Amino acid sequence: MSKESYKIDMCNGPVLPRVIAFSLPLMLSSCLQLLFNAADVIVVGRFAGSESLAAVGSTTTLISLLTNLFIGFSIGANVNVALTLGNRDDAGTRDNVHTAVALSLISGAALVVLGLLFARPMLSWMGTPPDVIDKASLYLTIIFIGMPSNMAYNFGSAILRAMGDTRRPLYFLSAAGVLNVILNLVFVIVFRMDVAGVALATILSETLSACLILACLCRAGGPCRLNLRRLYLHPDRLKRMLHIGLPAGIQSALFSFSNVLIQSSINSFGSVVMAGSSAGASIENFVYISMNAVHQATVSFVSQNNGAGKPERIGRIFVSCLGLVTVIGLVMGGAVNLFSVPLLSIYSSSPDVIAAGQIRLLWISAPYFLCGVMEVVMGVMRGLGYAITPMLVALSGACLFRVVWLATVFAWFPTLPVLYLSYPVSWVLTAGIHFLTYLYARKHHPLFRGRWEG
Repeated sequence: MSKESYKIDMCNGPVLPRVIAFSLPLMLSSCLQLLFNAADVIVVGRFAGSESLAAVGSTTTLISLLTNLFIGFSIGANVNVALTLGNRDDAGTRDNVHTAVALSLISGAALVVLGLLFARPMLSWMGTPPDVIDKASLYLTIIFIGMPSNMAYNFGSAILRAMGDTRRPLYFLSAAGVLNVILNLVFVIVFRMDVAGVALATILSETLSACLILACLCRAGGPCRLNLRRLYLHPDRLKRMLHIGLPAGIQSALFSFSNVLIQSSINSFGSVVMAGSSAGASIENFVYISMNAVHQATVSFVSQNNGAGKPERIGRIFVSCLGLVTVIGLVMGGAVNLFSVPLLSIYSSSPDVIAAGQIRLLWISAPYFLCGVMEVVMGVMRGLGYAITPMLVALSGACLFRVVWLATVFAWFPTLPVLYLSYPVSWVLTAGIHFLTYLYARKHHPLFRGRWEG
């Protein structure tokens, strides 16, 4: 099969079928990546006990807090590679690719240092119970040692997405996912390594996927071909990458910070609720990443058509992605609630843990399509080159709102449903404001006013 057969033409032809063709492998890839953590949670929940389950699950928001800033940079890489590809700027594309990969390795090294220095202090600050904190700290330490591989994969897959290729990352993660499950079972059941075993299995699997995707880029044809000896942070390309990526990363990091505050509130209900919430969050993440695949399709399609100077396709992309993400969110959100008991039973056999997980799924997963709508509108804005506006809207409409909710509504009515309700309310607020900014952009962006030069 030729390398070109993996690519999807984003600038010509019908929109919806191509968005689906782009998004479906990305959904499956993201599901496999999510299975790294889900396999950790399932194995420790079944074979190491509820304390280990709580330890692994409670680290998710902290991992996101420390990694999302750097993963945001990969969004900048995706937008800029897609823009130069759409504009047929081969030299710019080559510089973008090599800058992105160099930035990924630097980001990974920085995360190793941040994780080792701040993981345990932040776990303590989050109010992690004494019976959980030692295992949670050990798990985090090992996970952060593997961050260079994690970043290399995320940046490499961002480059492939910009090319219209979402199939090969799926193949690479399939191989890594199989390895992760096998190593989880061997390390935990055979060698009794508990949380250390699942963490080690995760980073070894991530290393495999990173090596495969870098090898793919080294063999790519055209301007996206990677030469490891030419890795360099080209200042002008880095600046443009950070123009989109830094606000996106700050936004994601502060989103995670608000989630850390919510996790701290969950921790106050004890280890059983923590375990149930961890299991519920693991399940609902499959709904989120399926919708997020449409968000990433939105960014890539709008970026390439932005670079190609085709404003007539932007509206069609927006409507197609909005409809697709709504259907995915409603169907999957309803399904996980309908089958909540058998799904949660995969993680734990405890009736109390399952009951706690059901509460989370009801209040977050059922209205999750609202989050998808919010992200699609935000993706259009990023694809058009706007960076600061989506960040400010998201931070005020979601992050700041959730912090205020915790300090007021939850303080007055300290129950789990009230705590979880902060999510859907913030999604409605933020999506509405994002849509207003999109209408403003339609009137003022040079692409829509006939003055776009690419």
